[in-house]
Amino acid sequence: MKILIGQSYFRVLDEKEYNRHMPYTPLGPLYAAAILKEMGHEVVFYDAMLSPGVKNFISKISYEQPDLLVIYDDEFNYLTKMCLSKMRDSAVISIKWAKSLSIPVIVYNSDAADFPVEYIKAGCDVIIYGEGEETLKEVVNAIGNNSFNILKEKITGIKYLKEGSIHTNANRKLIENLDLLPEPDYSLVDLEAYRGIWMNHHGYFSMNISTTRGCPYSCNWCAKPLYGRSYSLRTPQNVAYQVKLMKEKYSIDHLWITDDIFGLKTNWVKDFANELKKIKTIVPYKCLARPDLLLRGNTLNDLKESGCKTIWIGAESGSQKILDAMDKGTTVEQIYKASQRAKELGIEIAYFIQFGYLNEGWPDIKLTRRMILDNLPDDIGISVSYPLPGTKFHQTVRQLINEKTNWIDSDDLDMIFTGTFGRKFYRLLHRFVHYEYRIKKILQKKIWKDIPHLMIYSLKFIILQIRLYPYINS
Repeated sequence: MKILIGQSYFRVLDEKEYNRHMPYTPLGPLYAAAILKEMGHEVVFYDAMLSPGVKNFISKISYEQPDLLVIYDDEFNYLTKMCLSKMRDSAVISIKWAKSLSIPVIVYNSDAADFPVEYIKAGCDVIIYGEGEETLKEVVNAIGNNSFNILKEKITGIKYLKEGSIHTNANRKLIENLDLLPEPDYSLVDLEAYRGIWMNHHGYFSMNISTTRGCPYSCNWCAKPLYGRSYSLRTPQNVAYQVKLMKEKYSIDHLWITDDIFGLKTNWVKDFANELKKIKTIVPYKCLARPDLLLRGNTLNDLKESGCKTIWIGAESGSQKILDAMDKGTTVEQIYKASQRAKELGIEIAYFIQFGYLNEGWPDIKLTRRMILDNLPDDIGISVSYPLPGTKFHQTVRQLINEKTNWIDSDDLDMIFTGTFGRKFYRLLHRFVHYEYRIKKILQKKIWKDIPHLMIYSLKFIILQIRLYPYINS
């Protein structure tokens, strides 16, 4: 068959992300494309990360007239897991257009798994949920053999319309040996366009890889639509080989390791570092880890030896009360210690911060601000608590959820539920904390050329402090 693979996440529709100029190739769809090509299908790839918009995708569908349209989102990228309404709209438009041309449609993304009605109503024939690759193979074979209607009840990991309602089949068993997956097919994307954006705006070229799937921890606000609480990983040898291949073939300068938790298994990072040394390939990378794991044994040293430049940790809050309410399983003390040790080794440390969790008050927010100023991480990313369907947190606050159930784009940062403070407060707080952080960073550096920025940030900080005063003292 001739299969057109596209995505619903259009970077151009996400202004904040678009203006960061840090695009990564859609890793999940490139794995899917490689598998379909192995099966002997003709694959046409549409890269929504570099696309001018959904109208261009519509034109591509009309021009190619494929036998099958697969909207397969990159679930290795946290942006696609956020279930943004702009991206759902783009998927619905694409599905309706394909169906008007009598083209069957398969959809694979977290939003379709959580909110299948919107996709089925648009005409989607089947939604894949859970781990996608093996299910995709079965569904494509069934459609290609004109036997999907006969076999669909036997295919695990799918949702479809049955007798007027959406039917969900049993979960798909997860892939046990990730090393058996083919390499992502980068020949289908314009890597030089990616390189150009990175070099023009940042002076280096970064690509993404995945070494694991899943997360065994139980943070109660974190959705696990793909893998549940399972955790599987590739061997250090397999990953090191891919890094070497990408360095030699694509001349990368940097990597983003997309794993939810990197280096969880004892000695994995040490073995990875040793493998990279054997093949004389060390590439700087950023990853996501937990503070408690960073304090385990020689993990930080092993990360440095393997080329780790930046570690993002889900710090979330400087209040132990809030961390415990989230079921994080970490402590504020661990965040402090991990930050200090990483800096001592010359590794950048960055924080994901989450405001607005249920029952978080101003004293808790002050503790988070204090943690940021005490540790001065190399970067911070601030968000507000977002109740995703299927999570314990969603169940807890479901009676407080407003009419709006999804963010429009990644810069929305709107409170979906009624929290301690109103929506306007958290928008002000987001900017307030960022300016407070930047002021402290500039004062720490003591660089004269930053004085104009210091003056601007200080003025904005004072204005925001005045605007926040009525909320804090109400």
